[in-house]
Order: sequence, then C-alpha cells, then structure tokens
Amino acid sequence: MNVITATEFRANQRKYFDLAEKEPVIVTRAGKNPISIRAIPLDQLPTKEELEAIKEGLQAYKEGNVTEIKDPNNIWESIL
Repeated sequence: MNVITATEFRANQRKYFDLAEKEPVIVTRAGKNPISIRAIPLDQLPTKEELEAIKEGLQAYKEGNVTEIKDPNNIWESIL
C-alpha cells in the first residue's frame, strides 16, 4: 500500500492509477478524510439492473414495506 499526498497524486495520476491495479493507493488530504484508490475487477461491478433493484429495495425499506425475519434459522416461517 502506498500513501501519498493529494499534490503528489495530481502531479502523477497515471502512475498511481497504474499502481492501483496492483495495490491500494491512499491519498491524504489536508483536514479531510483520506481517499483509497484500488482497482475493481469488471465482473465485480453491479449491473444497471442490480443497482435498480437495490434502489427499489431501499425505497421499500424506507416506506416500511419489509418482512421481519423472526427466526433466522427458519426463514420460511416468517415469509409464508
């Protein structure tokens, strides 16, 4: 893992993007939380359909449209 400043990152973005393919790069910022840059394999990114399903699920949760699972060892009892 490499830790660099925001100034160093701005001056050498290509270098650190290439490095992030192999290991995480942490960019520190004065007075703010650091940023982690790391590569994500394309097959691990969610599809548009998956993101839409997540949004719909969050909206249903916010509206209280959920099923409480009373016993995690017997999920079907709560669902049926």
